[in-house]
Amino acid sequence: MSKHRDVTWFGAGLPYETMTTLPGRMIVLEGTDGVGRSTQIDMLSAWIESQGFGVINTGWTRSPLMGPTITTAKEGHTLDERTFSLLYAADFADRLELQVLPALKAGFVVVADRYVYTAFARDAVRGADPQWVRELFGFALVPDLVIYLDITVDKLMPRILNGKGMTYWESGMDLRLSDNIYDSCVLYQARITEEFRSMAKDFGFSVVNAAGPRETTQRAIRRKVQVLLDEMTGE
Repeated sequence: MSKHRDVTWFGAGLPYETMTTLPGRMIVLEGTDGVGRSTQIDMLSAWIESQGFGVINTGWTRSPLMGPTITTAKEGHTLDERTFSLLYAADFADRLELQVLPALKAGFVVVADRYVYTAFARDAVRGADPQWVRELFGFALVPDLVIYLDITVDKLMPRILNGKGMTYWESGMDLRLSDNIYDSCVLYQARITEEFRSMAKDFGFSVVNAAGPRETTQRAIRRKVQVLLDEMTGE
């Protein structure tokens, strides 16, 4: 029998939602660009399903309503920090209402690739008022488990270069840290990492060293998730 969890919001929550408990659980994987979140989520989701749980995945800019809009807006390289925040908040709100909450109400495990913490980190680095950003995302549900995939920038950069490469926004080129995209990426990712490590302490993230082989990282993630699954079944 699945044990229900108490509903906790970052702020005022959604005014039209009156539920006080949920049977499902939410797991968030956070980390810098290129750290390997997508790979780890695919492996984790398959493993959770093998334990007999229903799973859905959700991720940044995957809202059918806002995802294409954000992609188009970023192509112009002209977004300021406030517009940047508002677009991502709209994407998040759409997914929360139409994907996340229905799944949690149905008793599923929701595995999220990034969460509001990514907005907190990116917006802080871009100079947005941290209090304003956190109030903006006050409608967000507090997840049951946040796993932060930690890695040093020197270990991260080869993964970025061997993956999808450096992009304008993920290299922080809008911040004018350097005219060279590689140097800008190093400086930007270092700042993002610093923000995440600070939040790990503030919000109580479970930290996993992601610098090693992906199988080693996955085993560490599963050990943390197993505790949550046992809680759901009352073991």
